[in-house]
Amino acid sequence: MINGKNIVLTGCNSGIGLEFLKLLIEGDNKVLCVDKNTDRLEKINNDNLYILKEDVSTKEAVDRVFEKAEKIFSFIDIFYANAGYPYYEEMNYCDWERIENMFNTNVFSPIYSYQKYLSYLGGRKGIMAITISAIGEMAMPGFTIYSSSKFAMNGFQQAVRLEKPDNLQLTCLYPVATDTGFFPAAAPIRFKKPFPVQKPQDVAKKMMKGIEKGKKKVSPCALFGLSKVLMAVCPPVRTIYWALEKRKFIEFMENMKNGTGVKWDE
Repeated sequence: MINGKNIVLTGCNSGIGLEFLKLLIEGDNKVLCVDKNTDRLEKINNDNLYILKEDVSTKEAVDRVFEKAEKIFSFIDIFYANAGYPYYEEMNYCDWERIENMFNTNVFSPIYSYQKYLSYLGGRKGIMAITISAIGEMAMPGFTIYSSSKFAMNGFQQAVRLEKPDNLQLTCLYPVATDTGFFPAAAPIRFKKPFPVQKPQDVAKKMMKGIEKGKKKVSPCALFGLSKVLMAVCPPVRTIYWALEKRKFIEFMENMKNGTGVKWDE
């Protein structure tokens, strides 16, 4: 259990971030909770939580996060860049801003946060945590831009490990599909979730243990790890899996086109 630490946690009003925050509360930790929505955070009664309503998709917003953290903490022990969001859609349009918006949050923000935190440490020991995704290792139909953003982050963490100083621990999380508000955020109507699906509580617990143990990578789903080995040995397995997921995507597109889809809140 992480205990007695000063922590910055982004994207913690819901999903994995919120479940991770609940675990942090169990220890004597002080947490700067950062999210563009703070309704759930404001309902938590804990004197060790500091809430900052901020969309971390810009340089200026990340700068403000660090400024706030330095005011309330004597030292930032852990910076966890968890904020991110998906699209589930057909890649059949031209929209520069739509692509840019996702990369601002999913890629540029955590990379810039890493730069800021490394500079802040100045040789002192610290922990940087980043939520990437299993989709950053194997792309999925319907998640083209999201997959691209997570592939970018996977490449970043792989390369930066070759040059980062020893004083900085970098722990990255690779969850499979997680049963959170992730899916309603991805598309306006319901679609069949990619297989397999994990509970956010389980993912948060494994990330907590991973950070504690100083792991470089946390893959909460053992089945995904096994499937990667199987797909490497027998590539047709991946082809079959992709075909099944593509079938779900085709059904989604037909529902969008025909107006037969059901909204998430119905």
